[in-house]
Amino acid sequence: VCWGIGVNAPAHSLAGGTAAPAAPARAFAPSLDRKRLQFHLAQMIADCAGLYGCFWLCALAYLGRPPVPQEMLSGQLLLPIFLTIAMHNRTYSLKSLTDWRIATSRMLAALLVSALMLTFLAYGMNVSAVFSRVIFVSGIATAAMVMAATRWLITERAHRLWGPSALNVLLIDAGGPPLVIPNTYRIAAREHGLEPTLEDPHLLDRLAGYLRNMDQVIVSCPQEERAAWAMVLKGSGVHGEIATPLVREIGALGVVHREEAGISSLLVSVGALGLRARLTKRAFDIAVSVLALIVVAPVLAGAAVLIRLEDGGPVLFRQRRLGRGNRFFNIYKLRTMRVEQADADGHRSAARDDDRITRIGRFLRKSSIDELPQLFNVLKGEMSIVGPRPHALGSQAGSKLFWQVDSRYWQRHSLRPGITGLAQVRGLRGATETESDLSSRLLADLEYASDWTIWRDLQILLATASVVIHDRAY
Repeated sequence: VCWGIGVNAPAHSLAGGTAAPAAPARAFAPSLDRKRLQFHLAQMIADCAGLYGCFWLCALAYLGRPPVPQEMLSGQLLLPIFLTIAMHNRTYSLKSLTDWRIATSRMLAALLVSALMLTFLAYGMNVSAVFSRVIFVSGIATAAMVMAATRWLITERAHRLWGPSALNVLLIDAGGPPLVIPNTYRIAAREHGLEPTLEDPHLLDRLAGYLRNMDQVIVSCPQEERAAWAMVLKGSGVHGEIATPLVREIGALGVVHREEAGISSLLVSVGALGLRARLTKRAFDIAVSVLALIVVAPVLAGAAVLIRLEDGGPVLFRQRRLGRGNRFFNIYKLRTMRVEQADADGHRSAARDDDRITRIGRFLRKSSIDELPQLFNVLKGEMSIVGPRPHALGSQAGSKLFWQVDSRYWQRHSLRPGITGLAQVRGLRGATETESDLSSRLLADLEYASDWTIWRDLQILLATASVVIHDRAY
């Protein structure tokens, strides 16, 4: 059962019965990412309309007639300069949605710097005589007041919808110090059968259902469970906190002081990418996957025909794997093994001269054509073009499951898995015959997650062309 938290309501428990219920079919709260983005866009549109509209009205009042385009030149040039500076000084940020003073101060700073820059540019280009000083000064002053008013209206609206912060916050009571934090969602871990275990991907998938759409997660647990909860949160892809005085044991990233609860929490995980980075990466994924599907459609069609002709079995192979936030998804591949010998859980990695692989399957694996259907996973939002490769649940390095080799393994799931990745372009692919095979890939994945840029994604994508055909691709 899910309880929505009102603006002025205290935190509510999501109480279960004596038996652990299944993971929620839907998230406790709708994602606020899209709504926050809508508010930012609304504020940006209001700024454009307010700035240009104020210049037009001031020109109308000064000239006594509607201004011609040349008389509006100062306003037309000021607008793009303002938007550029506003994007850099975080005029459109989370704080600006909930704090009118911060929103107004950042807007005024961006407007003042824009006006100064335009003045210097006009003087340097010797076009300052074209500008009317009266229209320029009065337009900026009027726009500042109008834009401040729109910020007050938007922050008031945000407060009515979301409370004092535009965030979904989940408090997990796992038997630690009692916490009372208003305007949060709250669950009792034991009543919902949630445990901080890294040995059971199914349990992690259930926990991911509770964390879905949450911006921040706070766990209150006994001292002996703090390190385990910290490791679980590190792979969740959300801002995670442990209510504990311990720092060194769990590798805290910082301290969060919560005055309303009278307690301090240790920050142990953060979302790998911010909103702008996620939007940029998602736009890149969609553009590349759509273009790639158009280009490789004949290849996919030809491969499908050859697979059907060889043994008459299904063209696609689906396998459950762990994705972003430790959530399960079905990965798509062209089937390369005999139907009766397909390994749905990946307990046995493909090896050189593997007797399960069909004749056409060997070519598809060698050329990496079998991976092309994952472009549909990208379009569905389950995967990314570039990211850590998703592994089958039963995959082993030597005689151990992947997560038994290094507990940091779960941290790689803070990002969407990728069709290609940093490890792959470094030649780290194929069977994991030893524990070191996994360790080297894990280090590459963690390096990628900690230092992501869209330019690095582009570089990895271009470098993938040189490793599509690889001696370890079997």
